[in-house]
Amino acid sequence: LRLRKAIMTNRVFTLIKPYMWRIYLAMFCMGMVAAFSALIAFLVKPVIDEIFINHDLDKLYLVSSLIFLAFIVKGFFYFCQAYLMSYVGQTVVNDLRVKLYSHIQTLSMSFFHSHPTGVLTSRITNDIIRLRRAVTDAVTGLIMDTLTALGLLAYIIYLDWKLALLGILVLPLAGYLLLFFGRKLRVITKTIQAGLGSMTTVLIETFQGARIVKAFNMENYENKRLAKISKKILKLEIRVVALSTLSTSVMETLGGFSIAGIILYGGISVVKGHSTPGTFMSFLTALIMLYQPIKRLSRVNALIQQGMAAAERIYEFLDEKPAIQDKESAMDLPTGNGGVEFRNVHFSYGRDKILKGINLTVKAGEVLAIVGSSGAGKTTLVNLIPRFYDVDEGQILANGHDIREVTQKSLRAQIGIVSQNTILFDDTVRNNIAYGSLDRSFEEITAAARAAYAYDFIINMPQGFDTMIGEQGVRLSGGQCQRLAIARALLKNAPILILDEATSSLDTESEMEVQKALTNLIHGRTTFVIAHRLSTIREADRIIVLSDGCIVEEGSHNQLMELNGEYRKLYDMQFSQAEKASVESNNFTKTGLF
Repeated sequence: LRLRKAIMTNRVFTLIKPYMWRIYLAMFCMGMVAAFSALIAFLVKPVIDEIFINHDLDKLYLVSSLIFLAFIVKGFFYFCQAYLMSYVGQTVVNDLRVKLYSHIQTLSMSFFHSHPTGVLTSRITNDIIRLRRAVTDAVTGLIMDTLTALGLLAYIIYLDWKLALLGILVLPLAGYLLLFFGRKLRVITKTIQAGLGSMTTVLIETFQGARIVKAFNMENYENKRLAKISKKILKLEIRVVALSTLSTSVMETLGGFSIAGIILYGGISVVKGHSTPGTFMSFLTALIMLYQPIKRLSRVNALIQQGMAAAERIYEFLDEKPAIQDKESAMDLPTGNGGVEFRNVHFSYGRDKILKGINLTVKAGEVLAIVGSSGAGKTTLVNLIPRFYDVDEGQILANGHDIREVTQKSLRAQIGIVSQNTILFDDTVRNNIAYGSLDRSFEEITAAARAAYAYDFIINMPQGFDTMIGEQGVRLSGGQCQRLAIARALLKNAPILILDEATSSLDTESEMEVQKALTNLIHGRTTFVIAHRLSTIREADRIIVLSDGCIVEEGSHNQLMELNGEYRKLYDMQFSQAEKASVESNNFTKTGLF
């Protein structure tokens, strides 16, 4: 545990290292704050001895002016150190936030599948904020309060070492208690941060799925779900408050015990003439001022423990390595015609084998349709082409090159994807179409929109191509979203195209518009089509049927129908369902319901 703490502290220090000159300057300012705090305690002695006892008005004017000046200078240095440390803290945390986000972007799809969105968001927001507090507030307090305490400690030893010894007897016990409370706070804080990640996940799910929540009247259920998580976090937060407050109270009690003893001993010394009232009051003032930074250190300890817990969680992600990495010898995939070949490909998610011995050659410009029942491995098959996952055995070749021997960036540059769940961003229509092709001209973007049959509805929007479409394209219909995704793929102009059930969620009218756009998109490209509706793939050059991770049938629509096998079974099943729906629709019409 100590080794882990040391490593974590060193890693956090590495982040601060580029800004050390500012920290050194801030430390100088903190030293001056400490020095002037001791000076203020020192000025109490002449106030008592020379002014109140000897009634010296000249010294009254001088000392009061000096005290006023000391507070002004102390305030100036306090501002300088606070500004410098805040600058360092905010900058370091900004650097770390960008670094963490950039690193997460490099990780493979398997990482995103095993970590909910809320957890990722919480690491970048909540954990970063706690670390910022540790760097800015805690480190500032730790250095300044330590220097102030040392300065005042040196002064009280100078005044009366016996009294000082009585005052600092409680410090070892106080130090032990700080460590004790700190360990407990760190454990609780890690649990709180994990809970905040779960809460963020619930928030994202319910906000994005607001339509479903309302449609199924699940508002109360979701309220209870969030309240349950929130209550757990509340209990832990209260424990943190209790421990922090208890720590401060213990420090107060120890301080009170020490001060009471000093008043007793010091008062006897003054009464017996062994010390002056000014010396005693100056000592007592310094001691009271000494306990203030020590008390604050107990709060600082809580912030540091929370920050270190946050740092551990942040570095858990920063230490993650991409499951899929380019080889050192990887070259850029030469631009080709888009031919793809699978050679004895096996793949599994953990223990579950999804694909078994896939052998498949797709010629350049060929349209290959992939069909099969749910869970047969259709989407998994196409996800291997852009290396979202790597094969367990076998090879996949693109343009004659093993895709593991080329860079991921160059491979994906030659692949376009349009999926059922269209991903659009809360940005303008123009930027959504140009996503991945930001260097393209407006004329090219417009041409892609026309080819995708999206131009007409775009120009009728309030700001045309500059219209904001909302999160996930919430201001657009399903068909409009799909046509923007097709326009994006057209603009990319990649030789290999993957269509993953691109029309399955659309109504008939929208599907017709999207199909026209897809016809333009498919032209001249090597295309992999996953289709739920078999009627949409009749014109494919070739159809393969997947079952239990294997290719069980292959051929054109007519050839597969004549085989009277798995494809015919799937086709007849869909046809009978469609016929049944049509009959039911006619019956409803006859009864006057429509």
